[in-house]
Amino acid sequence: MDISILFKLAAIGIIVTIVCQLLKKSDRDDISTVVSIVGLVIALGVAVTMIGDLFGAIREIFGVT
Repeated sequence: MDISILFKLAAIGIIVTIVCQLLKKSDRDDISTVVSIVGLVIALGVAVTMIGDLFGAIREIFGVT
């Protein structure tokens, strides 16, 4: 596992948190909710990619086709 993926996930979380806080301060709670959901979907997409790579490595190690 590459450490840069963890930094990407942390950056996504920080950016989404800042944007949500700015939107909540400007009374845009509905848009803030949408931004947080989009951030969650992006983070889950990265995580699913990592899990797919893990299963590929396991298949390669055990020689499963």
